[in-house]
This record gives sequence, structure tokens and C-alpha cells, in this order.
Amino acid sequence: MRRLSKYLKPYTLMILLSITLLFVQANAELALPDYLSRIVNNGIQQNGVENAVPIAIRQSEMDKLLIFMNLEEGELVLDSYNLLESGSAEAEGYLEDYPILDVEAIYILKDLDQSLTDQLNPILGKALVTVTGIRQMMEDPSQAPPRETGFDFDLSLIPEGMDVFQVLGMMPEAQRAQISASISEMFASLGESMITQMAVGAVKTEYEALGMDAVKIQRDYILSTGGIMLLISLIGGVTTIAVGYLAAKTAAGAARDIRKDVFEKVESFSSTEFNKFSTASLITRSTNDITQVQTVTYMIIRLVFYAPIIGIGGVIRAIDKSPNMWWIIAVAVIALLGMILIIFSISLPKFKIIQSLIDRLNLVTRENLSGMMVIRAFNKQDDEKVRFDKANRELTDTSLFVARVMVTMMPVMMLVMNGLTLAIIWVGSHQVAEATMQVGDMIAFMQYAMQIVMAFLMMSMMFIFLPRAAVSGERIADVLETEIVIKDPDDPKSFPDPFIGQIEFQEVSFRYPGALDDVIRDINFTARPGETTAFIGSTGCGKSTVINLIPRFYDVTQGSILLDGVDIREVRQSELRDKIGYVPQDGTLFSGTIESNLAYADKNASRETLKESADIAQASEFIFAKEEGFEAEISQGGSNVSGGQKQRLSIARALVKKPPIYIFDDSFSALDFKTDSTLRRELKQKTGESTMLIVTQRVATVKNADQIIVLDEGRIVGKGKHHELMETCETYQEIASSQLSKEELA
Repeated sequence: MRRLSKYLKPYTLMILLSITLLFVQANAELALPDYLSRIVNNGIQQNGVENAVPIAIRQSEMDKLLIFMNLEEGELVLDSYNLLESGSAEAEGYLEDYPILDVEAIYILKDLDQSLTDQLNPILGKALVTVTGIRQMMEDPSQAPPRETGFDFDLSLIPEGMDVFQVLGMMPEAQRAQISASISEMFASLGESMITQMAVGAVKTEYEALGMDAVKIQRDYILSTGGIMLLISLIGGVTTIAVGYLAAKTAAGAARDIRKDVFEKVESFSSTEFNKFSTASLITRSTNDITQVQTVTYMIIRLVFYAPIIGIGGVIRAIDKSPNMWWIIAVAVIALLGMILIIFSISLPKFKIIQSLIDRLNLVTRENLSGMMVIRAFNKQDDEKVRFDKANRELTDTSLFVARVMVTMMPVMMLVMNGLTLAIIWVGSHQVAEATMQVGDMIAFMQYAMQIVMAFLMMSMMFIFLPRAAVSGERIADVLETEIVIKDPDDPKSFPDPFIGQIEFQEVSFRYPGALDDVIRDINFTARPGETTAFIGSTGCGKSTVINLIPRFYDVTQGSILLDGVDIREVRQSELRDKIGYVPQDGTLFSGTIESNLAYADKNASRETLKESADIAQASEFIFAKEEGFEAEISQGGSNVSGGQKQRLSIARALVKKPPIYIFDDSFSALDFKTDSTLRRELKQKTGESTMLIVTQRVATVKNADQIIVLDEGRIVGKGKHHELMETCETYQEIASSQLSKEELA
């Protein structure tokens, strides 16, 4: 994958935008448990009262609270409120919200920032809880705390009919400070959140005393918080869709670019490079492997960047909710990491095997389809079924093994997640019972724990899929980084104008890459325009190798090939091949029509040119035997035409190009002798000024050639016309006498 990272550079902006949106999405998802916690804690348990700082309070009640504050705290509290006197002009605007203002002065909270509110919460919370507790003790003295707690104040000593708070207010400052200290000590074991939760009951009671609608307060809080959750969910949904789109576009674009470069690279391969990769392997690398890379690229953007954000954010927020429950998440994460490590170590070697097995299956399938006629002719259908079944079963068994290993992830993950939930409920319920944690915080902690586990699960999925994609990436990079043996020169030359088309081999030898011996050695000849140069010899003597050196399908190992006096290695391959009309041994046709196949040589060729080329190639007879004519369909590989028809269409395609050089590599082998003779005669008449090279094993085909080159074991053993070779070349004599009678040879 690292070797293919350059294909992501054009999409850097998209990736950065995706990461930014992932931060937004993660924060949206991390915010939802916190708001749910607020609904449970504040909206349900605290009746919509968010904190212990009342938005309004009666003056008489405030005076009671100030008794249990020191001077500094009292000043801070009073500075945070505005006093509204009953009957004042300013009070008229608040009567609807606070009906008690008609008969009693109240304090209205100023607009405070959150830090000051957090500072006031414990001060007012302790005071509110204390005042409420004293009232309860007055109603039921048995609820008074024991003297050992430090609350050294006997309520029974207060004279009947006298207000306890008046008594407390008249106490010396030192005694009140002692009572406040003992109360603070009693609250020390509780956290600020629990003090706030205990105080909200008193705040609600105060709101009711002010004449406020407590039910409306609760309803408004739940609806407003729920509305914020819906808005956050909407933002999260929009960002999820946007990230998915950007990730898919990036992955698909990178895959398109890789596929394009792989195709162009393979198109530039010479025969040397094709020998390194099988056709089945190149197909797999261009399709399945690139798809694997595309899928993982999408997952990397969508999950790998997202998982750390949600995981780290979840840990921070979970610890903030309950610092002493972190060990539960740690145990769950360790269990997951152990499972991932085991699965990873088992699956990784198998992924490398799977890709090679896909290559093997493609190879067997391709050979079955292309060799169907041979398979049927030898009644080998059953053997091929066994062969295919073996390749298919090996791939299936390996894939199933990996699938079985990976499928264990889900039940183990569910076990971990359910165990995690159970542990959180067990530990959290005890903390709720001990008043050290609120129910909403426990629910939020549980959701954060699930998000953390899911983040690690996302990472685990990547650990499973990334190795396979890495293998695919390496296979693709191997193709892209393959060094092309046959290249255009840095400073190319051009052929002289006018171009004649004279070919000259000078001491040419050639050896296939990796071979120990030369296939052809010391080849010297000149093929002139207007003449036919034919190559003949036994099978494997090097005929096709010689002519394949001319279009530079291979480069010579030694010597040089000159075209109009210019070494063909010193010109561009495209310019060289523009001068050549090449007809290979196996006439290759493409799916389409006859016209599209003939126009393959020249897309701008007129219908008259196509007709003339078909006439010369003796193809018009079967082309126009059908009503469709040039519009007749050609199936893939030309499987719906005979071998002879395929060869004639291939010859016609080369003729459409009208090049100065023609190369026919055993292109008449499927033609009957009459068609062969007529075709060669037409070729001589219509292309008489071109240089023509013919490879064949038929003496009748080369009998009238201007120059016949006889090859044997890679060397030229004879050169000349037919009658000359019959007198001087023993190899030619043997070939000729085995094919023609004495009368035909005369």
C-alpha cells in the first residue's frame, strides 16, 4: 500500500476535508451520551433544575442561606443577584414569572458565565441542603445528626414559637463558623455533583414558593435538551453522509487512476515483460487486487481516521463521568486486543495464499474457455472439471478458513460488550446507591464504553483487511514498477523523407531473457522495397523470432537492424510501428463488427478502402455473403468465424493501413492453396512497391519470392531464389521435396 500512496496525493484536499468532518461527526456522537445524562440527571431526577444556583429566590430565603456562608462567600453570592423590591417599577416586568413578587422582595440571578456558576454551585448547594435539613429536623427531631458528626446544636433548646433561623442568625460569628465547618465536614464525602443533586429539591421548592410552574420547567428542559440532541444527531448524520461520499470518491478515483496506469503499463510491456506475469495474474491484478485496494482506501478514510478520534474522545469523557471505573474499559480493551492479535496472526499468512489461488483459478477458467474445442475433441470434460474443482476447492477452503477465523470476532465482541455492560451496571449501581454517582452519568459512561470498544473493533477490522490489501498493493506495484526493457530513446531520430522501407539485418543475434544460448545468431540480410523476402525452415528454427525483432517486440542482443539506414532502436516505437503492417500467426479479432475490426488499422479509412482491402485479402466473398456485410458482428476473439476467415480479415486489416512494410507471420497457413495463390498474386499487384516479409512453412507460398532465407537452428543456411536454393541448400531441398512433387519443383 505504501508504494501506491502517491495515487492519493491528488485527493489530499478531500482527505483533509474528510478528517475535519470526522472530527465533527465524532464530537457529535460523543456529545449525545452527555446530553442523555443531562436529561436523566437534570430533566428527570432534578425536575428540570440544572444546578443549585436558583434563577430567583425570595429575600427571606436568601437571608437564611447567608447564615451558613462565610463573609467572602456571602458577598460573592449577593454580587451575583439583583434585589427586586415588591411594588417597585422594575418589579412589574417580573410579576408574571414570579407572582410572589407582589408581596415579597426577591433576588434575580444576573447573567453569569459558566465558571462563576460552577463556583456558586457548592456554596449555594451546601446552604440549601443545610437549610432544608434543619427544617426537616424541626419537623422531626429524630433526624438530627449525632453529636459525633460535629453538629453541636440542640434544637430542643429553642424557645417555642421562635424561628430557628433567627436564633442561628443571632449567634456569635465564631459559633456560626463552627456550625458551618461541621456542616462542610459532613459534605466532604460527597462530590459537588451529588451536593447539587441534593440541593435541587430545595431549589424546586423555592420555585414553587415563587409561584413558578415546576412542571413547565421540567418539560421545557427536557424538550430543549432533546431538541439539541436531535440537532446534533442531524449534524452527525450529514457529516457521516459527507464523509462517506468523500471517502468513496477518493477511493474510487485512486482506483481509477491505478487501473488506468496498470492498463497503460501493461500496454507498454514488451514480450520480455509479459513473460514475467501470466495473463491470468495480470487480469487479477487489474481487477480483484485494485478492488481490494479501493475497499481498504475507503475504510482507512472512513474508519482508521475515525476510530482514534472516537476512542480517545470516549476515554476522556468516560473518565470525566466516573474516574474510578476506568479499569472496566481497560479490561475490555485488553480482551479485544488479545482477540485481534490472535486472529491477525492466524489470518495474515492465508491472505497471501488467497491472491495466488485467485490467479490459479483465473488461469484454469481462462484455459477452459479458450481451449473448449480441444477439451471436447479429446473428451476431457471430466478431467477439466476435476482440475477446475481442485483450484476452486483450494480457494474455497482457504477463504472459508479465514472466514471461520474472522467470524469468531462477532460472538467474542458481543461477549465482551455484554460483559462490559454488566460490569458497568454492577459497579455503577453500587456507586449510585452510595450517592457517589448519578444514574445519568452511569448511563453515559456505559455508552462511552461501547463507543470505545467499537473504536477498537473498527481498528481490528482494519487489521484484518489491511494485510490482504497490502498483498494486493504489492502485486499492483510490482506491475507498475516493472522496468520496461524496450524504451524510446531520450533523443529520438526520425526516418528519412521520403521513406523507402529497406530493412537490413547486420550480424543480428538474439537471446531470450534468462536464456543461456542465443535463439538466432549472425543473421545478415537485406529486404528491399518492391520485393518479397520469405523465411522458411523447420519448426522452432527462429523464423518468427527474426521478424518479431523488426517491430521491436524484442530488442536484438547483438548487432543491429537498420530501416532506411536508421537503427530502429534510435527512433520512437510508435513511428517505427506506423511503417509496419503486421499480421501475426494467430489472427486476433476484437468484439464488434467486421468494419470496426478492419478500421482498427486506420479509424479514418473510407468504406472504399475497406472494400479494396477485403477484395485483396479474398475476404469479400464471405463478408458480403451475409446481408449485414461490413456490419456483421464479430464475437470475442473472432470465435464466430473460421480460421481461414479470421486470417483473411487480419490480412485485410493490415492492408487498410497501407504501410510501406508488410510482415506476414505464417498468416496463410489456414488458407487453401487456391486462395493462398490468389491472395499472394493480388498482394503482389496492389502492394508491389512495399517491402514484404513472409514467414511460412509452405514452399508453394515462397516459391516465387524475390529472396528466400532458409533458417536452421537459428542460423541462415541458405539465401536466394527458389531455383538457386534447390541447387545450393540441402535444408531447402529436403523441405521442398517433402511438400512438392518433382513436376511442381521444376
